[in-house]
Amino acid sequence: MTDSSVPATGTADRDLRTFIAGLPKAELHVHHVGSASPRIVSELAARHPDSKVPTDPEALADYFTFTDFAHFVEVYLSVVDLIRTPEDVRLLTYEVARDMARQQVRYAELTITPFSSTRRGIDERAFMDAIEDARKAAEAEFGTVLRWCFDIPGEAGLEAAEETTRLATEDRVRPEGLVSFGLGGPEIGVPRPQFKPYFDRAIAAGLRSVPHAGETTGPQTVWDALTDLRAERIGHGTSSARDPELLAHLAERRIPLEVCPTSNIATRAVRALEEHPIKEFARAGVLVTINSDDPPMFGTDLNNEYAVAARLLDLDERGLADLARNAVEASFLDPAGKARISAEIDTYTTAWLAS
Repeated sequence: MTDSSVPATGTADRDLRTFIAGLPKAELHVHHVGSASPRIVSELAARHPDSKVPTDPEALADYFTFTDFAHFVEVYLSVVDLIRTPEDVRLLTYEVARDMARQQVRYAELTITPFSSTRRGIDERAFMDAIEDARKAAEAEFGTVLRWCFDIPGEAGLEAAEETTRLATEDRVRPEGLVSFGLGGPEIGVPRPQFKPYFDRAIAAGLRSVPHAGETTGPQTVWDALTDLRAERIGHGTSSARDPELLAHLAERRIPLEVCPTSNIATRAVRALEEHPIKEFARAGVLVTINSDDPPMFGTDLNNEYAVAARLLDLDERGLADLARNAVEASFLDPAGKARISAEIDTYTTAWLAS
């Protein structure tokens, strides 16, 4: 799967894509429902024929063509509505892990919005059991380690914030794989500071703060995420490039950005790939990680996002390996796990360059 704006024509480009395909990786910004492949979405749509989502995988390409961010959210929520039973949840989670393993993803922090499922009637304990069963099966069968980020759907307001916080912090419900707490959905009209009490509770319970910010709004949203939500990583952070002081702060504090280039084009957050601020981030010394966000919806995958980054940043194999190490460094994986994946990246890159 490739982005049409990044043609794979030359020998060097094909060689680089082959290198990327085998490169061990970690992914930090990828959504649970948004990772459902056309095959899985069509299967879920067939299970629930009252949905307006197409059952034909080929028709999904047109369905997943977005006019703007608001339209993307509308379509995204229609797919969310296909997840109605614990069996749906388990199927989705396991198949997402399978697709990640095919791309040599060794570790992923998958963003899950439990409020979207529990408010649709899925029992909260059954939901947690489903994702945990899929997580353990995926690690045993594919070798891909999954961890969870529970995020607040910002458009659903403080009711959703309260419910998400409870699910993330209550011992009898909180799943073993949960490591972080986020905030997603539209940013316009959803100011970050109102969620401070909920992030304070999540952080007190040992979770790490990873809100979306600055995707479709200005740099102030990123500042709000840093100051009010105590963000340790920023989801997207696209508008940070418009504030030199913010870029310097991110670089000095080594606060990573979870960059999703194709997503930003698909949702019209950025007009064109050549205008993407990833180049400004890199020049400023910001810790950049590469991610796919909602890959099938945007006609991409993590391997393609690395190819996009290689083009935008003019990277060779060593540069791509550095990007892969960035994601490992920025992850919430334990030190032994980080060392293991970093060693895999080094071994793979050394062998490739020697061949």
